[in-house]
Amino acid sequence: MNPIEILQKYYPPQEKAYGIVYKHSRLVANKCLSIAKNKPLLTIDLKFVEEAALLHDIGVYLTNAPSIGCYGNFPYICHGYLGAQILINENLPKHALVAERHTGTGISKDEIVSKNLPIPHRDMLPITLEEQLICFCDKFFSKTEPEKEKSIEEVRASLLKIQEQSVKTFTSWCELFL
Repeated sequence: MNPIEILQKYYPPQEKAYGIVYKHSRLVANKCLSIAKNKPLLTIDLKFVEEAALLHDIGVYLTNAPSIGCYGNFPYICHGYLGAQILINENLPKHALVAERHTGTGISKDEIVSKNLPIPHRDMLPITLEEQLICFCDKFFSKTEPEKEKSIEEVRASLLKIQEQSVKTFTSWCELFL
């Protein structure tokens, strides 16, 4: 399985969205690999982490996000579960879980229901160490400013806009991974 070939199946390489999603995903993958190599006692599956990090945003093209070259019909919040469906169809069920569970610090069923989010009513929280690592590293890079890695405080401030629990989860990941 070559994650780049899979990305290019859904994102023509000459289009703006491919460049943005690939660059973002590569930065996330590189940060994951760097952390994993510095934390050998965590026994993180490096091959899987790199593949899943490169594919975690595969569903973005189905969303309406013109600023990054995506003109789909779904709200951006849907890209995780949509990406999971794509990766299941590609026979990558473990990678699909990363795609579905990486939004914010994960989204609980209760949050989905209480905020009336347009996504399936189920927990979408990262469970495995690899899922948590990719979700964690994803928070440091935006698609609109891919060259700029956010500081821990910038990530915390952006998560605080979502909910306090997200900040607590992120803080626990800082203790685990940094």
